[in-house]
Amino acid sequence: MKRSPYLVALGALLLLGGLIWTAQGLGVISPGAGLDAGTGPTVWAFLGPVIALGGLALLVWPPRRR
Repeated sequence: MKRSPYLVALGALLLLGGLIWTAQGLGVISPGAGLDAGTGPTVWAFLGPVIALGGLALLVWPPRRR
């Protein structure tokens, strides 16, 4: 069964975004001016891996059969 290109693109974006947020939360990448306003790095260090795993699941999970 063929995977939807929209789900592949969404999974890739979520994976990349999650990895970037994780790196920002851990202090590997500087968040830049105004990007970390109102939240501490702990939030991004927690949410980043969760979002990255969601993106990875979209990329590797087999498509449903109909």
